[in-house]
Amino acid sequence: MTDKDPTVLLAAVERLRSSADALGLPLELDGAEESRTARRELVQQLDDYVLPRLRSLEAPLLAVVGGSTGAGKSTLVNSLVGAHVSRTGVIRPTTRASVLVHHEEDTRWFTDKRVLPGLARVAGDGAEDDPTSVRLVPSDALPVGLALLDAPDIDSVVRSNRSLATQLLSAADLWLFVTTAARYGDAVPWELLRTAAERGTSVAIVLNRVPPEALEQVRLHLASMLRDQGLGKSPIFTILEVDLEDGRIPQAGVQRLSGWLDSLASDARARSMVIRRTLTGTLGSLAARSEHLVTAGREQTAARDALLSAPRTAYREALAGVDDGVQDGSLLRGEVLARWQELVGTGEFLRSVEAGVGRFRDRVSAFFTGKEVTSDPLGDALQTGAAALITSHGQVAASTAARAWKQAPGGPPLMAEHPELSKASPDFADRVDRLIRDWQGEVLELVREEAGARRSTARFLAFGVNGLGVLLMIVVFSATAAIPTGAEVAVAGGSAVLAQRLLEAVFGDQAVRSMSVKARTALLARVQKLYDDERARYEQVLEEVSVSDSAVGDLEAAASSVEAAR
Repeated sequence: MTDKDPTVLLAAVERLRSSADALGLPLELDGAEESRTARRELVQQLDDYVLPRLRSLEAPLLAVVGGSTGAGKSTLVNSLVGAHVSRTGVIRPTTRASVLVHHEEDTRWFTDKRVLPGLARVAGDGAEDDPTSVRLVPSDALPVGLALLDAPDIDSVVRSNRSLATQLLSAADLWLFVTTAARYGDAVPWELLRTAAERGTSVAIVLNRVPPEALEQVRLHLASMLRDQGLGKSPIFTILEVDLEDGRIPQAGVQRLSGWLDSLASDARARSMVIRRTLTGTLGSLAARSEHLVTAGREQTAARDALLSAPRTAYREALAGVDDGVQDGSLLRGEVLARWQELVGTGEFLRSVEAGVGRFRDRVSAFFTGKEVTSDPLGDALQTGAAALITSHGQVAASTAARAWKQAPGGPPLMAEHPELSKASPDFADRVDRLIRDWQGEVLELVREEAGARRSTARFLAFGVNGLGVLLMIVVFSATAAIPTGAEVAVAGGSAVLAQRLLEAVFGDQAVRSMSVKARTALLARVQKLYDDERARYEQVLEEVSVSDSAVGDLEAAASSVEAAR
């Protein structure tokens, strides 16, 4: 810490806390679980330690007693206090409320949620087995200005115990690490000790149950290991292997440690140095920890963008496929072609087209003055063909998007949770049928609007609105149809030309071109809306996992503010 305005630093840390808490990391990417743990631990330490300490530098020094299973932490606390305030036992794991021992005059510092706000406060033995609480024990054996917190085992087989132990150690001004001559080299404690060194946490080592004959050798080896981890200045207190008296270490065994703690409590300057060393180290660690989370957040947004892109690409290609299918003449084959031939025949009208415009007009005039044509079967065939085209591309798009998600980072868990996304919506086919019917109604309305005063002419009456609407749909479905090879393709292309000539005979060539463009545009707009609704299913899933670009930027800016203020 520096001599800068402490209120500015406090505000910056408060902003960092809010930004880190708001950062969502929901997608299951490589390393995401570790990043979520880092985010949770950062927010917890800011809540449990940094913010309370910044707000109350004069509060008592909190020494958290932590260590491995069976190292004698609770026995040590009881021995320092001279009373059984923390339960001990040989049955592991021990699941119970954490015990915080403090002087009576310091009660006000711990009864509220100043530190460890997520843990309930209890007094007496009523919540002995509640791990979500802190049992407050006042004791005159501790000096004013010092509190001891007995934490769970850092290597407990119960995950929640390990998590709570890590949280409590992160809330410490001073970590009293308790180990034994037999277990001081265990891996788990050293991982936490390395973290403590990186964050500048004040650490004191209590080497418990040391055989007298091994004292010098073990102590020297432990000191060497501490130097290697950047903790060479951490004091080491050794407690020889002795018989307990009423379950506690004899007073002589803990006298040196007890005296050191008393001196910290009684010497305001020494206490302040320990507190400020830990606080300064923790503040200094925030930039790197925040940067790790920023990187994790960017990975999340990149993965989300890729997941968003997959269905967008799939349905964009589906729409393009429908557009091609509408214009390439493929809908004018098969059933549609057969119904068209039933309507106008395959011989006379096509020969009229091929013979030239003069004869064509004569044949058309004769046709128009004849009996009214029934176009319903052709209209039904066009509806069926168009629906099949739109449905097929929509189903392929769903399958393509789902396959892309299954292969993309973060996608497989989403697909496992939402298997319905691998297919089009259950009512998709019904919606396609309704779309085609609504579009056919729009085509008929175009015909009515364009007809105007022509509605009473013989040519208009010969086909009627429905017949002319069907002819317009044939033109729409053959806008760029080529007539390369193959009898069916040639006949279909000729049929499209004939439909256009018939419409031109009623409306004129410019009006037919305009109507066909409007009808085709209206159809594709309806298909796009349908596909957009289908694509929205994927986007809704991604909205539920809440990956925020702004949260990443806010966190980065907040971390910079802390660096500038400290």
